[in-house]
Amino acid sequence: MKLARFSIKGKTYEGTVRNDGQLEANGTTFAPNDVTWLPPVMPQKAIGLALNYADHAAELEMKSPEDPALFFKPQSSFIGHRAPVIYPKGVEYMHYEAELVAVIGERCRRVKAEHAEKYIKGYTIGNDVTVRDFVKNFYRPPVRAKGYDTFGPVGPYIVTADEIPNPARLGLRAYVNNELRQEGNTATMIRSVPELIEFISMIMTLEPGDMIWTGTPKGISHVYAGDVMRLEIDGIGALENPVITES
Repeated sequence: MKLARFSIKGKTYEGTVRNDGQLEANGTTFAPNDVTWLPPVMPQKAIGLALNYADHAAELEMKSPEDPALFFKPQSSFIGHRAPVIYPKGVEYMHYEAELVAVIGERCRRVKAEHAEKYIKGYTIGNDVTVRDFVKNFYRPPVRAKGYDTFGPVGPYIVTADEIPNPARLGLRAYVNNELRQEGNTATMIRSVPELIEFISMIMTLEPGDMIWTGTPKGISHVYAGDVMRLEIDGIGALENPVITES
């Protein structure tokens, strides 16, 4: 099942996406081009993971950390499918990061990896937009690099976990203006989703709707105002967002 949040004429709906692409909510059908897509969930917290793909760490000439390198993305960063990402004034190098995002379905604490799957509601696509200018040792955790408003496109919807039988074998791709820029597979993640849930839930209670952003493979590149980013993950779909100049 595909679970979506969207608005039309000022009213917000929580519904599903049918196989034909139409949206349904409260017994009413909506055309996907007639709605404003919202983040499929607005989490209490979203935990990001840096350097969870060895090839991405290598392209940055950095070592993968011994323990997961965690950071938080603020609620103000989250936008939905097709919403614009704002290119901040004065920034030199901004890029996309295609990521599998796991959405928690049940409250959990100190979960072992072998039991983690039952706490996952589903999966979606995240674009962990980053300003490379500010990723330096003294900017860790990378709040300034990744915390701008609109720097968390997510969606278009959640695909429930029963429809993603093997999240550790999903292809990821990022296109800019229809040019393939990034391609990888979750099979090469250093730490799997269950392993991440075990580690994170050892530190904090995970609540329904919380998101775990699992990192990105190699292939980052510059985007500019006027570009359109399109991220795809096998079995989930495509998340598309234009880049606009800060007013």
